[in-house]
Amino acid sequence: MSVERLLAMKFRAALIPLHGGAPFEVLKDMIVVGRKSECDLCLDHKGVSKLHCVLVKTDGLLVLRDLGSTNGTRVNGTRVRRAALLPQDKVSFTNYHFKIHLGPADAPIAPAENTLAMEIGELPKSGPHSDPNVHDKLKPVEVLRNELPDIYPNDGKKQD
Repeated sequence: MSVERLLAMKFRAALIPLHGGAPFEVLKDMIVVGRKSECDLCLDHKGVSKLHCVLVKTDGLLVLRDLGSTNGTRVNGTRVRRAALLPQDKVSFTNYHFKIHLGPADAPIAPAENTLAMEIGELPKSGPHSDPNVHDKLKPVEVLRNELPDIYPNDGKKQD
């Protein structure tokens, strides 16, 4: 499949509240998060700025841009000005904490819906994992974390 076709495919993005509640599905290419009632995701809390940040859905990921909010936006506990959000990232706006969901347009949003319980006898007998020496044949891949240059370097506080 070509890169152009992959980029043209529709994907589903959502913010799943960590403390319960319905997921907020990102249906538009750009949404505004803030305290104002006109915002796409309205968070009614005095610690959330009127226009707190924007989320842009593009090329299979979400890009976050803080709009100079007073209390900041955190991604995985680090205060950021902008960030490319990946699946399972935790985004926080003051006391609101969300987990990022990204996937194909037909993928379910709730994480529990992605899990299927299987018995050991139901596992396929053929395929790449049927070979007991499969781990010996795989080459290790070094993963390098690309630190974003737009973090606040003097903000040593982390929020969980």
